Amino acid sequence: MNRTKGDEEEYWNSSKFKAFTFDDEDDELSQLKESKRAVNSLRDFVDDDDDDDLERVSWSGEPVGRRTRPGSFQSLSDALSDTPAKSYAPELGRPKGEYRDYSNDWSPSDTVRRLRKGKVCSLERFRSLQDKLQLLEEAVSMHDGNVITAVLIFLKRTLSKEILFRELEVRQVALRHLIHFLKEIGDQKLLLDLFRFLDRTEELALSHYREHLNIQDPDKRKEFLKTCIGLPFSAEDSAHIQDHYTLLERQIIIEANDRHLESAGQTEIFRKHPRKASILNMPLVTTLFYSCFYHYTEAEGTFSSPVNLKKTFKIPDKQYVLTALAARAKLRAWHDVDALFTTKNWLGYTKKRAPVGFHRVVEILHKNSAPVQILQEYVNLVEDVDTKLNLATKFKCHDVVIDTYRDLKDRQQLLAYRSKVDKGSAEEEKIDAILNSSQIRWKN
Repeated sequence: MNRTKGDEEEYWNSSKFKAFTFDDEDDELSQLKESKRAVNSLRDFVDDDDDDDLERVSWSGEPVGRRTRPGSFQSLSDALSDTPAKSYAPELGRPKGEYRDYSNDWSPSDTVRRLRKGKVCSLERFRSLQDKLQLLEEAVSMHDGNVITAVLIFLKRTLSKEILFRELEVRQVALRHLIHFLKEIGDQKLLLDLFRFLDRTEELALSHYREHLNIQDPDKRKEFLKTCIGLPFSAEDSAHIQDHYTLLERQIIIEANDRHLESAGQTEIFRKHPRKASILNMPLVTTLFYSCFYHYTEAEGTFSSPVNLKKTFKIPDKQYVLTALAARAKLRAWHDVDALFTTKNWLGYTKKRAPVGFHRVVEILHKNSAPVQILQEYVNLVEDVDTKLNLATKFKCHDVVIDTYRDLKDRQQLLAYRSKVDKGSAEEEKIDAILNSSQIRWKN
């Protein structure tokens, strides 16, 4: 699928595209890796900086850009012209027929230098294979990605596919530039032919897989992904391709069912919280959040059950708990939040436990406007005293601050905190009662 003019302008002007450098290994496995990002992120729902073991989820790859230099031509089309470039304007008074075209005198080296300066050049005079290859080698020696790509466009147009592939196979720098260029313009057919010629089977498989990005219809995309299963991916990538197919298959079922429930208007959750977008083609973590939001209590045997998703895609406990917490807290379903962290031992005693730090639980609860009574309960579960005091002070959990300073026997801090609570409040009375207690042996 070729780029539109608008896409090309965005490519050249946007800073989001990574530049190509000569130090890069042209490894589709490290640059593309759409399949490798299939099952892993939470930062869309939990704003937390220390979650280093969770990765972002995306079914789409990031385009790889090209290196540009200040003063270089703005687009490749500016560098190439079917009309020979004039070296200078005719002198005043020179007869019209005496104009001389100096471009035919330019050597490959001269031509490449002009291209590098962003000047318009015609490459048509280089007709023999030897001249064309010399032009390419001069471009490579300049270490300028734009110039190399400009020459490669000329060779792609004027050489047969077989000759072009054969010559580039022994010129790895130019080969890498051609591969990146073909990816950017969407010439998937030539790219696949090139990978077949080079016998780069895994890159061939990844390029084939990338074609799913151009398929909008979910059923057709699902069928295409099915054709990717069994292609020569690495073992790890093969598992992710299978996950991608399974997830989309499940999303199609969930979407059809939920659209029907929503239009019927008989399901309370959809009446109170209408869906803002389709679940189709969403990342796994988004699907899990959606499931925890709309289908939290469903039996494990249903496709939309959060527990079913967790088991099918082997979602870690940490990620599952954080996603479920974010979804249930958004609904202010505090009973579900409590049940999420409550465990019972063999004697029947209950205890709050979590696979993540309770300081993170507190942050998420506050973000979703949890009542102070609920916040205080979870702030009290934070083990580190300094962290507990910081959170309690930040979120005005007065009882936690007062009780902590009392337990620390820190009279000075308690006196200082007294000035921060409202005059005549229950908190002030509590502090006064503690300060007047004869049973506490203060450390200061």
